[in-house]
Amino acid sequence: MAEPVQEHRLVLVTGPSGAGRTTAIRVFEDLGFEGIDNIPLSLVPRLLDGDPLGRPIVLGLDVRNRDFNATALIELIDRLTRDPRVALEVLYLDCAAAELIRRFSETRRRHPLAPADTPALGIEREIDLLAPVRVRADHLIDTSDLTPHDLKAEIARWFAPDATGRLAVSVQSFSYKRGVPRGVDMIFDCRFLSNPHWEPALRALDGRDAPIAAFVRADPRFSEFFQKLQDLLLFLLPAHLEEGKAHLSIGFGCTGGQHRSVAVAEMVGAALAEAGWPVSKRHRELERKAAVTAPAGKVSVA
Repeated sequence: MAEPVQEHRLVLVTGPSGAGRTTAIRVFEDLGFEGIDNIPLSLVPRLLDGDPLGRPIVLGLDVRNRDFNATALIELIDRLTRDPRVALEVLYLDCAAAELIRRFSETRRRHPLAPADTPALGIEREIDLLAPVRVRADHLIDTSDLTPHDLKAEIARWFAPDATGRLAVSVQSFSYKRGVPRGVDMIFDCRFLSNPHWEPALRALDGRDAPIAAFVRADPRFSEFFQKLQDLLLFLLPAHLEEGKAHLSIGFGCTGGQHRSVAVAEMVGAALAEAGWPVSKRHRELERKAAVTAPAGKVSVA
């Protein structure tokens, strides 16, 4: 008996500029999709040549793509539809021209099809250009009267009807001297813990190093603090999930953002991951330090 063919689940998101494609890509990412925006059409088949990624893919395509045209996109849709490895769905985000004009007016952006003219002219051209693609779409969502929350609910209804929901958690460390990071939902101050900075042998290390973690754990206040913190987070995360949140960011701050906050963020991330939550970690000051000390001409992208 032949084994079933493994499929790539692929969603193509297109529609006129300003209709909400970027918001939609973020929603799909919250649903567990691998999101790629503005990939050249000619590269899409290459993306699928390898083994399945283990999770579905969402691609954002519009007139800003380098080699975009409606005929090429329709040919790509036909090619992927015939490919037995691919389970393809096309989502077209529509929007009334008057609403698109209002959105461009609010943001003061130039339309990609009329960079030297009024957005209204570019919007008219784009709607005409995309008319054949609109007909080929499997799903059409009119965003004219939708809030981002409404769009999220609509996408979830079509593309994750059986999803039980997931809450992606990010933990990050920072220095209070450089200010509190934006977009953090909860912040915990770690400056009450003993500071490794004042130990000459530890100063050059950071909170990811075992000696720093051991030093922080040795503080007599740490054990009770960490247990209460862990209990609080494991109590709150399911509640946020039930409320419909897809992402929760937790910040840990200390004076320099090198030692205590990094160590605590690492330990909290490990504890939440062990409890079954998807966790990502970021250390803002360490990233800045690495960027400053990187060799000239080399840029590290995470």
